Amino acid sequence: EKTVPIPEKLNEWAPRPPPEFVRDVMGSSAGAGSGEFHVYRHLRRREYQRQDFMDAMAEKQRLDEEFQKKLERNKMIAEEQTAKRRRKRQKLKEKKLQAKKNKLEQKKQEKDPGQSQEQGSSEDDEEDSKEEEEKEDDAEEPSFVMGR
Repeated sequence: EKTVPIPEKLNEWAPRPPPEFVRDVMGSSAGAGSGEFHVYRHLRRREYQRQDFMDAMAEKQRLDEEFQKKLERNKMIAEEQTAKRRRKRQKLKEKKLQAKKNKLEQKKQEKDPGQSQEQGSSEDDEEDSKEEEEKEDDAEEPSFVMGR
């Protein structure tokens, strides 16, 4: 029944910035006393750590940018697929609507054969041109036929 404290995410470690001005410049051996080497070694280790940290941060930033580009590319591909499928659905919807109109026209022609033939001939020309356009479209024709 006790509440358990959950620690928050710790901030990422960052090295101390380099000193702005170094007064006692020394090397690893030349003119340095026996105790100075340890100070030099400590400074060198800290500088290497700082450089490694900067390299790691640059690599992380590069990977983040690549990931964002990949996400953007995937999003564009998905949008293109969606648009393609939307066009296909729209074509099918128009085709069904056109078939429905044709069926109604045929029923009218059966009822009134004299009047609608004159009007129907101009509409038939339009329908024929639309059908030819649809035949030219590869999306409407099946790429294979089963059972043959």
